[in-house]
Amino acid sequence: MATPLTDQEKRKQISIRGIVGVENVAELKQGFNRHLHFTLVKDRNVATPRDYYFALAHTVRDHLVGRWIRTQQFYYEADPKRVYYLSLEFYMGRALQNTMINLGLQNACDEAIYQLGLDMEDLEEMEEDAGLGNGGLGRLAACFLDSMATLGLAAYGYGIRYEYGIFNQKIKDGWQFEEADDWLRYGNPWEKARPEFMLPVHFYGRVEEEDGKEPKWVNSQVVLAMPYDTPIPGYMNNTVNTMRLWSARAPNDFNLRDFNVGDYIQAVLDRNLAENISRVLYPNDNFFEGKELRLKQEYFVVAATLQDVIRCFKTSKRNCSGPLSFDSFPDKVAIQLNDTHPAMAIPELMRIFVDIEKLDWDTAWNITKQTFAYTNHTVLPEALERWPVELMERLLPRHLQIIYRINQIHLDHIASLFPDDMDRIRRMSLIEEEGGKRVNMAHLCIVGSHKVNGVAEIHSDIIKRDVFRDFSELEPEKFQNKTNGITPRRWLLLCNPGLADLIAEAIGEDYVKDLNHLQKLNDLVDYDTFIRDVAKVKQDNKLKFAQYLEKVYNVDINPASMFDVHVKRIHEYKRQLLNCLHVITMYNRIKRGPIKPFVPRTVIIGGKAAPGYHMAKMIIKLITSVADVVNNDPVIGRKLKVIYLENYRVSLAEKVIPATDLSEQISTAGTEASGTGNMKFMLNGALTIGTMDGANVEMAEEAGEENLFIFGMRVEDVAEMDKEGYDALQYYESLPELKQAVDQIKSGYFSPKQPEMFSDIINMLFHHDRFKVFADYESYVKCQERVSALYKDQREWTRVVIKNIAASGKFSSDRSIKEYATEIWGVDCENKTFYLNFAIKLYF
Repeated sequence: MATPLTDQEKRKQISIRGIVGVENVAELKQGFNRHLHFTLVKDRNVATPRDYYFALAHTVRDHLVGRWIRTQQFYYEADPKRVYYLSLEFYMGRALQNTMINLGLQNACDEAIYQLGLDMEDLEEMEEDAGLGNGGLGRLAACFLDSMATLGLAAYGYGIRYEYGIFNQKIKDGWQFEEADDWLRYGNPWEKARPEFMLPVHFYGRVEEEDGKEPKWVNSQVVLAMPYDTPIPGYMNNTVNTMRLWSARAPNDFNLRDFNVGDYIQAVLDRNLAENISRVLYPNDNFFEGKELRLKQEYFVVAATLQDVIRCFKTSKRNCSGPLSFDSFPDKVAIQLNDTHPAMAIPELMRIFVDIEKLDWDTAWNITKQTFAYTNHTVLPEALERWPVELMERLLPRHLQIIYRINQIHLDHIASLFPDDMDRIRRMSLIEEEGGKRVNMAHLCIVGSHKVNGVAEIHSDIIKRDVFRDFSELEPEKFQNKTNGITPRRWLLLCNPGLADLIAEAIGEDYVKDLNHLQKLNDLVDYDTFIRDVAKVKQDNKLKFAQYLEKVYNVDINPASMFDVHVKRIHEYKRQLLNCLHVITMYNRIKRGPIKPFVPRTVIIGGKAAPGYHMAKMIIKLITSVADVVNNDPVIGRKLKVIYLENYRVSLAEKVIPATDLSEQISTAGTEASGTGNMKFMLNGALTIGTMDGANVEMAEEAGEENLFIFGMRVEDVAEMDKEGYDALQYYESLPELKQAVDQIKSGYFSPKQPEMFSDIINMLFHHDRFKVFADYESYVKCQERVSALYKDQREWTRVVIKNIAASGKFSSDRSIKEYATEIWGVDCENKTFYLNFAIKLYF
């Protein structure tokens, strides 16, 4: 049985955030002053807070460089199998604090900055988020990079260095407005440009086919891909991996050949056309927008990356010393496709093997299939990528030919197995014929990969049973589940140091690298002192966040109220509307009985809507309009407050998640592939109210369903309702509180100057609500009553919190990556960290 450590044992422990040695601090101060002087060319009289941030960032980066170089040297010498994680999004957030923690420098840096008379939090706030992602998919990629480095895998993240990341959201008069995210305006101290590895990428042109010769792609336009490398430090293991992001550059002769007679100035100005490829991240989450620029981005990252991968393979120690053979390629290279966005890697690798390296088709195809694996992230039909054949023919003519050939061989195989089943052949084709010819990118990924995975058990079951049923019946062994995870370094040590230290005092520090150790906290669930300590950490976090909210939103927050938080992208399937209806219901109940006891709540909702998604923007306007009424009603007072968190992003998540009491995960069952915010809240001591969807199902399995607030329809219930038909009116007429809330929205109670403002929302809810908000309303409201009842008993609430934290070990991205490594990539995780750590220690 785990008992809290004695004071003597605590003193013996090295802090999670590293040792504060006098030499360490002196060296850091010296580095800081040197960078302020030589790198930033400032002295203390004229330096700004941003200068101080840059001086500290460069000082911390200095501690990465030797480890970074040595890690890459070690990979060259040991020549392990390399993993390439291809993603159009890497939602990294800020790097400074994460780097200090992973290098064990945070305490020493804190002390050095204090001695220099500066405030560490002020400096950290100067850093721009690297917002190169929309939401879960991009943040998962970032967590995976951290885990791959911590596990010592020879892994590389490849993506695009967007000049403008996810837009900054401004809420004006309750409406969302978008501003460009000029995150590179002041420079990025963490990246290193590598112009010496610049590579050409081809677009357009045509295919020449001569008798007896392989087809040739000619007359293409060239764009250059310039790599920028960012170090990815593992946690306390001296490993530093690389994320390589490509930026588009026009070649020097771009368009000049076309302007021989004249317009040199216009030719130079037109260079922007080429460089627009990496200009901006598409701000859509779970929605496919078939724009030419987006397809260019997808091919750009793939073409540059595969040239790099093949260069690395050819120059590896083994291939330098003997004859080159691509037979060993899948033994040395694993490529993971993060959704279908990098799917063009499959025809591109075939093009390289067949057209350039002159392999025969069958050999090339076998190698290609063994190299790629594909992660599916969504079952929503509007999110699946289907590129028009006409666009692909114009932009990438040779690739379309290759896709046609892959499809022909694939369909011949299906026809041989099911000769009379034309419907199956049509369903399984890579080319969809209905409503204009399109390439189904998910089908391309399945056919061209040796493994396909979903991201939570329920999601993986759905894709096998429904979305890709024909394919899973054909090759059941190809389909796997890999439940998502989060890195405990950023999502506990960094964002919640009070809780991280409390856990370390109770069970030791090993949990940081093996989150399953948190199970030991179950032994402390009845210790009054531990219960009090956990509750105090939460209260301290809430006080700090309440002060932030009061400063930013100028609203009086009751820190004793329950912080009820719903933060994620705004989408109908995530059902922020259901939460909004509950807020209106609580408001009405207080108004009906102002002196009745009521458990006070601060409801915090945040997230961005895709700029072109009208309904999502209306949902934001509704929430902010409800907030205006609730927050300014004197009868309500401090019992209920509603805050819309503007510009939700990684660095804001790090503030709100540790302060949360109740985490809202209320998507319609069968629509959220996994979710990872749910895991972050669980690890940080929030309780979950949620449907049996995504990873919520596994969270309930791990913690016990009685320790989550589960409500609503299950997947089978939703399927049954789809069969019978969903009648919103029936719920509206039979539930008086629902009717009152809907009528208030409809009548303009929350928009008196424009009573019809929310008619689109009302119309959707009654006539085409795919996500059945009314069907789960009654169950949700009753479940919320159970939440309030438990919250009144703070000791019992905190006991359930401890049980949840103790059960969150499964949801570490370290566990996810170990499963990918052993079951998909064919890489052994065991001992890698030890050998790499040992090798690099020898170097230092």
